[in-house]
Amino acid sequence: MTETTEQKIHGGLGHPDDRSATDITRNRISLRDHVVRVEIGAFQQERNQTQRLRFNLVVDLPPECEKPDDDVDRILSYDVLTDAISQELSAERLNLLETLAERIARRILQEPQAQQVILRIEKLDRGSGALGVEILRQKADVPATGKTATVPERIIWLPFAALQAAALPDAVNGWVRQTPASVICVAGPPSTPAVPDPAVQLRLDLLAAEQAAWVLAALCPDLGVISSRTEMDWAMKSASPSVWAPSKIVLDSLQEVSPEMIAGPRLGVWLARFLAVKNLAVVGEALPKVTDINVVRLKLADLAG
Repeated sequence: MTETTEQKIHGGLGHPDDRSATDITRNRISLRDHVVRVEIGAFQQERNQTQRLRFNLVVDLPPECEKPDDDVDRILSYDVLTDAISQELSAERLNLLETLAERIARRILQEPQAQQVILRIEKLDRGSGALGVEILRQKADVPATGKTATVPERIIWLPFAALQAAALPDAVNGWVRQTPASVICVAGPPSTPAVPDPAVQLRLDLLAAEQAAWVLAALCPDLGVISSRTEMDWAMKSASPSVWAPSKIVLDSLQEVSPEMIAGPRLGVWLARFLAVKNLAVVGEALPKVTDINVVRLKLADLAG
């Protein structure tokens, strides 16, 4: 009888005493009942607070790992499993367990010895029971990509008033010619409502900046609007000029962010630090006082050059 994917998952994650005799020849390593407290979830009540996640995973190994001759270099270290979890949890705030599971499995399967991953992730604090997802992924499901981090050559910050300037389209065209692998960020309008709650104010300020980004994209059709790290990576690799809609990256960054930290040109500073970009151009405003980034002040005419 052919074993179904569901049977493979539940058999793989079950206790060794519960497995069928056909599983005895399979060489595996496992991590059981690994609990981490983290902020995750798509609902508003899951933001700004942590909850417990429980991880159970099993990794199938190739036949050559059956006799490692007590050589630690020939086996898959247990640290690979816990490191994959911690690295993906620390990369950015996620909404879905499904996304987290896919990324952990992909990271583990990049190891030469890992042939198959069976992974279960459960939320322990969202009800009377454990709510979770289970996946099975094989090495063939995750082809090697040789992915490397891609960052912009520079970031250009524009004040909202620049959107009214007749010289703006020419300036953007000049920017595209000079350094296409760059990102523009735009301040929101000064009329953003003010509220006493910093978390709400942060969202209002980010939404205002997003509106400004879409206005700029409408004025300069060659600019694409990017909101996620994946979109940014693609834009940089393809040298596509882009304007940044900041809400997703800022709110999912795992960093504590206040409205003051993204006010004015500091929005460009925040993005430069987040992406480890060393060059920031500030148009028409006083320069922020920073020592870890090369900040220059420009006029729109300078960008058009």
